[in-house]
Amino acid sequence: MFHLHTFSPLKMPLRAHWALLVCLCLNPSLLLANESITALVAGRIIDGRHSKALNNTVILTKDNKIIAIGKPEIIPKNAQIIDLGDATLLPGLIDTHIHPLMHGDDYQARHLETSSAYKTLKAFKSTQALLKAGWTSLRVMGTNDVFYGFRDLRRVYDEGLFVGPRITGAGHYLSITGGGGDINYLSPEQKVHADGLIVDGPDEVRKAIRREVKYGSDWIKLLVTGAFMSVGDNPRNVAFSAEELKVAMEEAKRLNVPVAAHAHATAGINMAVKAGARSIEHGTYLDDESIRLMKKHGTFLVPTIYVGDYYNDESQALRAQDKNDHYSNNIRATFLRQVGKAHKAGVKIAVGLDLGGEQYNPTLSARELAVLIEAGMSPMEAVQAATRVGAELLGWDHKLGVLAPGMLADIIAVAGNPLDDISELERVNFVMIDGKIVKQP
Repeated sequence: MFHLHTFSPLKMPLRAHWALLVCLCLNPSLLLANESITALVAGRIIDGRHSKALNNTVILTKDNKIIAIGKPEIIPKNAQIIDLGDATLLPGLIDTHIHPLMHGDDYQARHLETSSAYKTLKAFKSTQALLKAGWTSLRVMGTNDVFYGFRDLRRVYDEGLFVGPRITGAGHYLSITGGGGDINYLSPEQKVHADGLIVDGPDEVRKAIRREVKYGSDWIKLLVTGAFMSVGDNPRNVAFSAEELKVAMEEAKRLNVPVAAHAHATAGINMAVKAGARSIEHGTYLDDESIRLMKKHGTFLVPTIYVGDYYNDESQALRAQDKNDHYSNNIRATFLRQVGKAHKAGVKIAVGLDLGGEQYNPTLSARELAVLIEAGMSPMEAVQAATRVGAELLGWDHKLGVLAPGMLADIIAVAGNPLDDISELERVNFVMIDGKIVKQP
């Protein structure tokens, strides 16, 4: 029978205390054993900044930060070594447009059928799965939730009750009556909570933004135009008036929260950029003037291309399937050309899926990078869109998005080289967030 004896310096005689102190002073390497340094060893490193993979093959982490990157000789004698073979190390991936509380493809109907608590529990499962798929940071772009479940989800992660991805975002998307966030297929006798937060007129817009901030939203999401996934509205139509949009931007700025503008229609994109939106979500009908304005104002574009491909499938039956089919058959090719043109013009493009519910396979999220490559970005630029550029959009670039000493230790690995085959990012086999390993081979 084995007995475990714990060492307690408090039980040592005074002479032994002095002996231990002298020993540590003469041999500081003994202290290193308690430094908890982890050495990640791999075949190559994509750091999110350089145009090529680094030949440096070791990342040292301590506590929750990266402390060094270099060759194997930098590994301290007492470090914990995790040898990942010929793997590629990358920054944790960032999805800047996600809806984890939405479950079921007919999300407006599911919204009416389920409680905030149920949706939040579903979101817990989906965000856990996304973390293990390599997505360590998420920006929630509104949820079809009467209350603010996303805030509670973020809170349990922030408090350390569970290890989960970093979460920021908006509790709701603001919509006009009859807009993309309203339920437009029920009879007028029915009184229901719409999946969006319905606001009409400057005063309602202002009050809704104050309420969003009160309950934990650190972004404001505006449905400036109609949408493709909802019923009874047109993505080519502008929803908010110029006055409403102006008030929204002014109030958000006063409360120090950025605005993400859902905008498909050209006029809506251009209105939102001029008004001061930090990001344009989707941007389906952007034209050359939109690109010029976005470059001028430093507006980010989150094109969410893959979601249209996901629903371009005979097995899918959206309530608004006709709108998605029209996009896939008539608009997608032009949209991709414009996204490529925007990128070449210097518009910052970040990765966002517009998916994220529990029913979706989280490994599909990496396919947004594949369609960005199809639009004209290089594999490295697509990776940077999901790392460094995403961190810049979120205002987290001082701590995330690149691998460098002093940055937080959000690190993932894939077995191969995603610059040769971007689908490698669908097979993430190592995940570290905030210095904690949550997945390894």
